[in-house]
Amino acid sequence: MEETRWKTAISKVKPNEVRLRGYRLDELMGKISFGQAVYLALKGELPSENVGKLIEAILVSSIDHGATPPSALAAITVASTGAPLNAAVAGGILAISRFHGGAIEDCMGVLLQTDEIRKSSQLSIDKAAETIVEEYRETGRRISGFGHRLHTKDPRTIKLFQLCEEWKIGDTFIVVAKAIEAALKQDSGKALPLNVDGAIAAILCELQFSPKLANAFFMIARTPGLVAHVFEEQSRYKPMRVIDPTNQEYDGPSDRSL
Repeated sequence: MEETRWKTAISKVKPNEVRLRGYRLDELMGKISFGQAVYLALKGELPSENVGKLIEAILVSSIDHGATPPSALAAITVASTGAPLNAAVAGGILAISRFHGGAIEDCMGVLLQTDEIRKSSQLSIDKAAETIVEEYRETGRRISGFGHRLHTKDPRTIKLFQLCEEWKIGDTFIVVAKAIEAALKQDSGKALPLNVDGAIAAILCELQFSPKLANAFFMIARTPGLVAHVFEEQSRYKPMRVIDPTNQEYDGPSDRSL
């Protein structure tokens, strides 16, 4: 019997009691934000209120990006076959990998590598950034998290960094990310601004998350959007329709503000 016994440090459940990382869920309910709960589940400790709000801002920033990204198309296509909600959403989640959503993890690796170069070689952040950009150029590799097929100035990046400044979160990797952005422009002669993936990567590095958890934030963020697309497909269209990703248009509410 002992040979099959295994342990978990995440949750404990017994009659009339559910605990996450030692805290009773019913005592956390109404007192902490969902962002704080996500941090607690992944890191094991409760963060400050502002860190929780920043995590929620990250999740909001990536909740959806239209009906044509691979995860949305995958979920919509599966839904069109008559598959249930869970199967269709799972199809969308399974489409999140190296080339769709993976930029956050890749960018975290670059930011951590740049900071290590800075420390080991006793360089300024700007010089370390120039070093990493040169290394990637010479080896023909692209640095993820910079540039975007649609946005020339990603508004989500601007807002996330504004919140970091307002809440005094982060003083290293956001600076590193901005230094790489400047070094890329200097090296290539064209602007490759930080996109939302790069901004999230910098913030997750500031919060000392493992790069292996990067895709988790993308998946958590995208799930509500995928559910919305799947439900719309099931409610609005007949099964097995032809889905042309280049021939869709928006017909929801007109632009509005808070």
